[in-house]
Amino acid sequence: MERGARFLGSDVAIMAGAMSWVSERNLVSAMSNAGGFGVIACGAMTPALLDAEIAATKAMTDRAFGVNLITMHPDLTALIQVCASHRVGHVVLAGGLPPKGALEAIKASGAKVICFAPTLALAKKLVRSGVDALVIEGMEAGGHIGPVSTSVLAQEMLPELAQVVPVFVAGGIGRGEAIAGYLDMGAAGVQLGTRFVCATESIAHPNFKRAFIRASARDAVASVQIDPRLPVIPVRALKNAGGELFTARQREVAQSLDEGTVAMAEAQLQIEHYWAGALRRAVIDGDVEHGSVMAGQSVGMVTKEEPIAAIIASLMDEAAQAFDKRAA
Repeated sequence: MERGARFLGSDVAIMAGAMSWVSERNLVSAMSNAGGFGVIACGAMTPALLDAEIAATKAMTDRAFGVNLITMHPDLTALIQVCASHRVGHVVLAGGLPPKGALEAIKASGAKVICFAPTLALAKKLVRSGVDALVIEGMEAGGHIGPVSTSVLAQEMLPELAQVVPVFVAGGIGRGEAIAGYLDMGAAGVQLGTRFVCATESIAHPNFKRAFIRASARDAVASVQIDPRLPVIPVRALKNAGGELFTARQREVAQSLDEGTVAMAEAQLQIEHYWAGALRRAVIDGDVEHGSVMAGQSVGMVTKEEPIAAIIASLMDEAAQAFDKRAA
């Protein structure tokens, strides 16, 4: 973990996954102040909003933190410039291969680039293109997910990549014993999201936190695509009426396609906009029945609201005990 912590500029190599509406100034600064590595979720923010969020975060911590940018964001170039103007040290790119010039622009500012790599082939391509570190995230994670489990990705990718660049493992991690296992396999660190949603410092609505505390692993289910013309990246969230609403929304958009009242690109954009609005309804407004309660399968290990420092301390204690048992 020392390698990962040195790369991030943190005390421990535990990244807080970027969760839209949750990973803002309060959670990010608290995570970094507690010795971990906070990451601002830019999501659909405009450059002006991101500028304000970074400035506010810097006012709350003098520790290192990163910014997560979505590669398909129409203002990606401007968002990279905002990060550069604030001398953000780490930019995390999610949502597919970075467009031409994005990596170069980030690295020109002196920042390190971290990318998500869903397959070994893509990971190798990203390394060749100059990324500084990788996150491999399994299907157990919350939010947008791929089809392969964390344990399989780790077995396939760590032996090939861990000596080349720092690799952080994510998806379904809720206890320190799992962290110890992935470090033992060569990971430089880990990324957790679900575990930090119910941190005292998280601004998530009390209803949202209560939903997490009550839930079990099997309550966090992946969404279903109903029309092959509307490629929907599965989203893992707690079962509720919102999931049924999404299925109905897909049918509406598909019908608009049939009737020729909407173009394909616009139809796909409407699907993505649904998630952004549904997530805000749950996180900020507290509508956990009709909004999207995005959660990973580790949600069953979230049992109470507690400070981030306490969560990190318990994770590190569990990891240390696991290593002690192996050494005995």
